[in-house]
Amino acid sequence: MDLDDAYSNQDHIADAASYPPRWAEKASEMRKRLGAANRARLGLMYGHGTRNVFDLFLPLRRAEGLVVFVHGGYWRRFGRGDWSHLAEGPMRASWAVAMPSYDLCPRVTIPDITRQITDAVITAAREVPDVPIRLTGHSAGGHLVARMLEPGRLPEEIARRIDHVMPISPLADLEPLLRTSMNEELQLDAETARAESPVHQPKPAAKVTVWVGGDERPAFLDQARLLSEAWEAGLVIEENRHHFDVIDGLEDPESRMIQALLG
Repeated sequence: MDLDDAYSNQDHIADAASYPPRWAEKASEMRKRLGAANRARLGLMYGHGTRNVFDLFLPLRRAEGLVVFVHGGYWRRFGRGDWSHLAEGPMRASWAVAMPSYDLCPRVTIPDITRQITDAVITAAREVPDVPIRLTGHSAGGHLVARMLEPGRLPEEIARRIDHVMPISPLADLEPLLRTSMNEELQLDAETARAESPVHQPKPAAKVTVWVGGDERPAFLDQARLLSEAWEAGLVIEENRHHFDVIDGLEDPESRMIQALLG
């Protein structure tokens, strides 16, 4: 099997190149609108690096909870400013939404990014105290939110507030990536790939729903099933969705995805 092709989404999605600029445009419009309404706190620091920041979007009423969304991009692309529009669904359901950036490979390693997201979740949780927390992330972000369920990773007072985690199209077993060309940037070795693979973590206490598009690459469907089986977690295969549009449900408070995440 050609694993480069197996994990290449862009080569198998019609008009794939148009998605990132459309995401960025929608995200920019969202930040401007919420900034004008004094409902966006942008660039809150959780660490010392220039990318160790998150945006916090606030609902009209007092927040009933906090959603933390972690973006994907194979740990090598994008930042918090590309995804602001995905806060729409939770916000309209009266939840606050935090969206962190993180340093990218090859400047850092995946374990470094996992530690950064740990710090981001802790800081965001303290910005919005005393409410439930839901974690969700897409692709590499799905991997990162799943890693937050490793025993002892988060302080107990924060871990017990996390009652639902939704990895969307997650990379749950990193060992196949050792045999892809992207590993030149990811810098994984066999030991690190296994240690960073959520499928090898203990079954978590928190509720987990693994979400994946029905039209995704077989490798991503396999990854989703592996995590669901390893953790005895719920698995939703959303028909007629591919890797780039499977996240669209986060924009709509009435979507099946938002109802599952916040319900």
